[in-house]
Amino acid sequence: MRVRQRQKRTAHSRGRSIFLLLLLGGGALALEGRILYLQLVDHDFLAAQGDDRHIRTVQMAAHRGPIVDRNGELLAVSTPVDSIWANPAELRPALDRVDELAGALGLDSAALIRRITSNMEREFVYLDRHLSPTDAAEVLGLGLPGVYTQREYRRYYPNGEVTGHVLGFTDIDDAGQEGLELAFDYWLTGATGSKRVVRDSYGRIVADLDLIRAPRAGAQLSTSLDLRLQYVAYRELKRAVAENGARSGSVVMLDPR
Repeated sequence: MRVRQRQKRTAHSRGRSIFLLLLLGGGALALEGRILYLQLVDHDFLAAQGDDRHIRTVQMAAHRGPIVDRNGELLAVSTPVDSIWANPAELRPALDRVDELAGALGLDSAALIRRITSNMEREFVYLDRHLSPTDAAEVLGLGLPGVYTQREYRRYYPNGEVTGHVLGFTDIDDAGQEGLELAFDYWLTGATGSKRVVRDSYGRIVADLDLIRAPRAGAQLSTSLDLRLQYVAYRELKRAVAENGARSGSVVMLDPR
């Protein structure tokens, strides 16, 4: 009797082992089949999905042409800066960290949250413009999803008000608004380029794939101004206006010979 019970238990244990082996084998076959299916059948689809998430076409800003005096001295020049923008939908999961982002940008936290949440249907929203590359890198270092940088250019006038009334100025998008900047905007404005890049999960560019269109810088504008004479005329005119309590003044310089 005991021998028969022992044989029965042994047969039951052997049957259970065989069932587990068959179950594990079936699972392994199913997993292998799924892997082969993804690699052979769905490979193109999955590769395309990966590219859609990490390969982007980005704009390459072109700097505005410089303005120089008759001797080649710089009167106006564009220098590179970075602007911070966000995709609100991608940033949504990290809204609890907006205080960190606002601190890095020097912005009011409540106003920044309103700007993000009120533009959830958009894919591009500027958060701050014209930061130094160092400050922009600090913002990206927070590792927030959906926060990116865009290279732009900012106009500088080394001689300030000495030549300001002649040169005019540009707006935040580097487009001429007054003076020579406006009159010769077509000449000074460059043409943006584009390229395909690979971005990581933080939006940082990790590799350039190919150049679609190279940016074309704006042309240099050479004027008949002589910066040295311009400065002398400005200094003397400013002194005369101050000494006479005048509301404004003007001066014409010419060579009588």
